[in-house]
Amino acid sequence: MPYRPGSSSGPPARSAPVSGKTPAAPARDKTNAPERPKASVRDGSKAGGKDGERPRGRWPAAQHFAALDLGTNNCRLLIARPQADGFAVVDAFSRIVRLGEGLASTGRLSDAAIERTLTALKICAEKLKRRNVTLSRSVATEACRRATNGPDFIARALAETGIHLDIISAEEEARLAVLGCHVLIEPGDDPALIFDIGGGSTELVLVDTKGPVPRVLDWHSAPWGVVSLTEHIGHAQDREGRLAAYARMREIVAESFAGFASRLPRDIVRPRLLGTSGTVTTLASVHLELSHYDRSQVDGLIVPAASMRRISRDLSGMAMSERATLPCIGTERADLVVAGCAILETIMDLWPAERLGVADRGIREGILRRLMNRERL
Repeated sequence: MPYRPGSSSGPPARSAPVSGKTPAAPARDKTNAPERPKASVRDGSKAGGKDGERPRGRWPAAQHFAALDLGTNNCRLLIARPQADGFAVVDAFSRIVRLGEGLASTGRLSDAAIERTLTALKICAEKLKRRNVTLSRSVATEACRRATNGPDFIARALAETGIHLDIISAEEEARLAVLGCHVLIEPGDDPALIFDIGGGSTELVLVDTKGPVPRVLDWHSAPWGVVSLTEHIGHAQDREGRLAAYARMREIVAESFAGFASRLPRDIVRPRLLGTSGTVTTLASVHLELSHYDRSQVDGLIVPAASMRRISRDLSGMAMSERATLPCIGTERADLVVAGCAILETIMDLWPAERLGVADRGIREGILRRLMNRERL
């Protein structure tokens, strides 16, 4: 059955994109729309100011930087050149490779997953060569951290593609994600919570946003992402079983968040929440009823939390074949999206914001900012 979100929330609010080359969203009726984030949120990508930013013309126009993020589920590359108001994207690549498929049961990266990933990395290597990239960094996250053959895979990737992958810690992963998306946090004085639901883990970061760059107050990495949680629970055939599996997912994730939840401040007047991951961008697309994914409409979106909960619960009861018919979910995400919904709802339980900010940016953008020496976190 096609999903039709309720119309009570009205069209979503948006905030300005970081990159000067990101296309603007089409004009839409603003009636009953949530308040749009104000321009007082400093765009950390801008250059030429008194906050240690770089002057115009520092880099040759042809100088290109690149960031590659190899996660448990996705391989994503971004190639950009610096410009006065941030950076302009010149090339990008994204592919679902499911590197961590089967890792939970075997402790190893499977041969099939490695081959899929190497194929994607070879495409990335060709793009890096063709774009004459000056400086790049490639990182690998939870799947390679956990796999016993992770180092062997890293060595093979270097030998066959020329790409050297750094296996980064969960803390660095969290900080890079914050650095890449923090400009989309709604204005406010209280701490904000940023989260990244990955394939093999979920990172939660509590930040103070009073300065030009957020200050990390606390962070937590849970060993549950859309791949690991799906494989741990499995798939049920009937609706009752699917709902029971969803409830169990929520319990498991809540247990993994418990220590962090106990440290969170309780006197927050207006909790602010920003998510960066395939889960939140996918659900935001469902909320908008998009016929195909459109980054210009999703990145910077502000969605009522109630709408995201409603969509999550609807999806949790659907058969996989039903979810696969929904635009922006399809067959590639139909089996994993419910685990993402369970993680998202649990995050909204521990940080009960009325609205959720959505970011189609994160680790890659954070890497680029570090490479360009614009921001440190």
